[in-house]
Amino acid sequence: MVFEILAKDANARSGLITTQRGFINTPAFMPVGTQATVKAMSPDELKDIGAEIILCNTYHLYIRPGHKVIASAGGLHRFMNWHGPILTDSGGFQVFSLSALRSIDENGVYFRSHLDGSMHFIGPDKAMEIQSALGSDICMAFDECTPYPASYEYALKSLELTTRWAKISKERVKGSEDQRVKEQALFGIIQGGTYKDLRRRSLEDLVEIGFDGYAIGGLSVGEPKEEMYEIINFIAPLMSEEKPRYLMGVGDLKDMLVAVEAGFDMFDCVMPTRNARNGTLFTSTGRVSIKRTEYKSDNEPLDRECGCYTCRNFSKAYLRHLFLAKEILSMRLNTIHNLYFYLDFLKKMRETIKEKKFGEFKKKWEALLQ
Repeated sequence: MVFEILAKDANARSGLITTQRGFINTPAFMPVGTQATVKAMSPDELKDIGAEIILCNTYHLYIRPGHKVIASAGGLHRFMNWHGPILTDSGGFQVFSLSALRSIDENGVYFRSHLDGSMHFIGPDKAMEIQSALGSDICMAFDECTPYPASYEYALKSLELTTRWAKISKERVKGSEDQRVKEQALFGIIQGGTYKDLRRRSLEDLVEIGFDGYAIGGLSVGEPKEEMYEIINFIAPLMSEEKPRYLMGVGDLKDMLVAVEAGFDMFDCVMPTRNARNGTLFTSTGRVSIKRTEYKSDNEPLDRECGCYTCRNFSKAYLRHLFLAKEILSMRLNTIHNLYFYLDFLKKMRETIKEKKFGEFKKKWEALLQ
């Protein structure tokens, strides 16, 4: 994996990540394909709307159908017929979200499957084994996602555990003879909760180990927006200029504007797909709840400024009808639109950075997103 910065506007950066399976223009949004599918979308549709990389979930694919099943099919790309880059998360966040079903020790996490209650274990070595079997282009070191709120003592202990696991993850990659593993880029995950000194320490520890990119974990887990923004603006200037910076699980439009201004490059979130299935659509004039009565006879397109298949072919009245009738096509058309909107939003960010007009773009959208 190679990363280069093409343009800067203050701290905001537009760059290019080159992988064996394709290019990723940054700032980049990664549609979430939790279970080897971006819900309601085919791989060809993702490519058509401009997706360059997708995220798949280590935990869920380990539970079902199993990483060995996917490996026997030739890896994740062949299994799901997506031939662009894939990033796999470490599974740490999903295990964190199963707090009632898991226990953590030095070696890793013991947890019960959310499907059938069976007992499982994932540690740093196992997480890397799963991700190498999946064959993703970018994989993540195993981490413990620090909850919010967390005491200083807990956040410190969690950080130190994450650092030890990061070392094991790196050592497994370094010592592997498997060509698939050698071809994967490995990112480390910075933890430390909302404590600035711990965030700095986590970053320094990971830089000493050495990774292809660095991610911020443990944000957007319930903390106030002001605290999230404070950490984002604190940590970004301390991170390497030469490596991609990934803000995990963050996809709110305003949050991404703040993070890009600070210098982050990569984002993922279920917001566009989940909201689409619930009838909430993102447009150039703000959010639209398509179920509202006011759209019953509205024969205008959802967004006149949008070039997606949905906006070029269907009216708000039709989209409302499909949603209320619970038609499958509703989820598909809404998802096509929301993902197109998100990918176009990031494309416009890149363009305004190159034109040194990102500040104007951010100001305009922050006013719209009030």
